[in-house]
Amino acid sequence: MHLREFQEMIASIYKKRDLERGAEKTMLWIVEEVGELAEAVRKGSNIGEEIADVLAWIVSLANLYGIDIESEAIKKYPGYCVRCGKKVCECDEL
Repeated sequence: MHLREFQEMIASIYKKRDLERGAEKTMLWIVEEVGELAEAVRKGSNIGEEIADVLAWIVSLANLYGIDIESEAIKKYPGYCVRCGKKVCECDEL
């Protein structure tokens, strides 16, 4: 499944509820899920599940704003480091 397909699936399931909740409350859910991800990383368990939750909530927010995450991600991360221009980053900064 491509990211665009995932985004469309999330919209078909949750968009009505997302619209009712609104962008600000959706953003609060993202923050809560990031906190749960941080705890999962600290404990070393359920990390994949929490990453999936964060992704789903970010997709919901993007749907509320009509943003195609896949095209935005490709523009921002075109397959090479935008600073050094290399396929494998060779920048001095971490």
